[in-house]
Amino acid sequence: MIKLHDKQFKPFLSEGEIQEAVKKIALQIAEDYKNETPLFVGVLNGAFMFVSDLMKHYPYDCEVSFVKLSSYQGLTSTGIVETLLDVSEDIEGKSVIIIEDIIDTGRTLQQLVHLFSDTNVKEFKIASLFYKPDVYNGEYAIDYVGIEIPNKFIVGYGLDYNELGRNLKEVYQLNHTNMINLVLFGKPGAGKGTQAGFLKEKYNLKHISTGDVFRYNIKNGTELGKLAKSFIDNGDLVPDEVTIKMLQDEVEKNSEAAGFIFDGFPRTTAQAEALDNFLESKDMQVNATIALEADDEILVARLLERGKASGRSDDQDESKIRNRFDEYNQKTAPLKNYYEGQGKFHAVNGIGDITEITERLSKVIDSL
Repeated sequence: MIKLHDKQFKPFLSEGEIQEAVKKIALQIAEDYKNETPLFVGVLNGAFMFVSDLMKHYPYDCEVSFVKLSSYQGLTSTGIVETLLDVSEDIEGKSVIIIEDIIDTGRTLQQLVHLFSDTNVKEFKIASLFYKPDVYNGEYAIDYVGIEIPNKFIVGYGLDYNELGRNLKEVYQLNHTNMINLVLFGKPGAGKGTQAGFLKEKYNLKHISTGDVFRYNIKNGTELGKLAKSFIDNGDLVPDEVTIKMLQDEVEKNSEAAGFIFDGFPRTTAQAEALDNFLESKDMQVNATIALEADDEILVARLLERGKASGRSDDQDESKIRNRFDEYNQKTAPLKNYYEGQGKFHAVNGIGDITEITERLSKVIDSL
């Protein structure tokens, strides 16, 4: 197992398996082009190791060049492919073999084909060391394939994760653990904090309380803390982007956790969408949202009792307590609909012995 940035990767293909595939492609191309001198065009950055080893196995005369493309993706599946380095050699009348490290959706390949379609090459063919047939939606045949692989994210042998891993001799795939990410709801006094403490120990989860995260950043004078404080001091709400960035930092600081409990965020549908987008960028998702439900009268009595011990003024005034309940109901109703639409909303009875409530929550989590 290796770690690159915030991700763990496990062994997938050995150096020997890769070299066998490279040699296989080299000999197939050699058989087809033994009577002429083909031009190999490697696609940077990923294909540089493949091109180098392919040349070592190729037994006849050949020429080599490179192109570089850059693919920019936003939140959608569409993208723009820009040519950064074009083929400079005179390629008219030559047989061109495009050398790709990996072909998945085929978007970059489509741009490559367009590059050579506008030239007077004799012909061009496509060779790829790795090929994901399950996700390829291109219209062009792949002429030479080294190894067909499932739709898994891989690094090594020229392939990178945020520029790391290209120099590895072997290929590794992303290690998908059975990560559990929860959003915990509950009215004041429902026992969210208590239950989060038990659940994080039982399932090796990291409890991220938005309130705690804000206090930490402001107390320690982090850049995000200063930014958040500037809004608070002006009487403004802290923008969702700032909160999400704080949560992102917490997630990245705890990459070894088996999952996360998000407490206090999201509070609106827009925040829920922002959380989904952030987790998706980390190849994660919210697995379940769990609401600890309890009768208002029981919670009012519980909070008034708590207020005697804690001294918290907002737990000593029944009208303030009920106003907090009303605010919770107004904010949570749209969130309930949002997560119910994803099939991820679970209501759990929050009244009873603490261990009984923990067992109810565990039953939901274990079912995931």
